[in-house]
Amino acid sequence: MQPTAVQYIEMRTSAIHEQKACISGTRISVQDIYVWHELMGKSPDQIVSEFPFLTLAQVHSALAYYYDHLDEIRDQVRRGRDEAERIKESNPSKLTVKLADMDANGDSVSS
Repeated sequence: MQPTAVQYIEMRTSAIHEQKACISGTRISVQDIYVWHELMGKSPDQIVSEFPFLTLAQVHSALAYYYDHLDEIRDQVRRGRDEAERIKESNPSKLTVKLADMDANGDSVSS
């Protein structure tokens, strides 16, 4: 018999071909649970209230998996943030570009 935490967790390949631990039968990753619980301060009960297709057992299993794989999950979060920042820098908003062009041409922006 496998440990309870593992029976609720499965490995999936993400869009960027990275293996991610997810709650079995859902698209919710252990990383998502980590962010909601540790970074946003949501309790397991609050997470289940917001995502009623999850059970408390699944949420606690995801947290147990996270605590057993701290470095791996935190590294995934860091890589995700780095990738988002890279995309943001290479795709500036149209408004930012337009304002920069106006400023370069000496046009003023009225308040």
